[in-house]
Amino acid sequence: MRSVHAIDATMSDESFRPHEHLRRHADFVRVYTRRRRAGDERMLVYACENGLAYTRLGLSVSRRVGNAVVRNRWKRLVREIFRRHRPRLPVGIDLVVVAHPGSEPCLADLTKSLLRLAKNAAARLEKN
Repeated sequence: MRSVHAIDATMSDESFRPHEHLRRHADFVRVYTRRRRAGDERMLVYACENGLAYTRLGLSVSRRVGNAVVRNRWKRLVREIFRRHRPRLPVGIDLVVVAHPGSEPCLADLTKSLLRLAKNAAARLEKN
């Protein structure tokens, strides 16, 4: 049986730490202004360099997506994908995920979309 400290150490590696959240309005505006984005029928991902050694995530899920239950499910799923697949995401960028209305959130579909779109948006950053 593993000790409590071993469990805490493993869980902390996959946690969504506070410094990885985009929360300030100015950060969102900076990412939107950079205008490097990629999208599909589920979501739109904006990207901008952040000058840090880690990736940060911001979420924008409007009321057009659905009621509070649906919007919160979107946010939970995207945070979970970010948390689990952080090593597969580009490093040193800020990502803002904008949910598209009409698509039902599903973990498998959102995972494929987010990973692909984040890489596409990061590639567009490197072009310029």
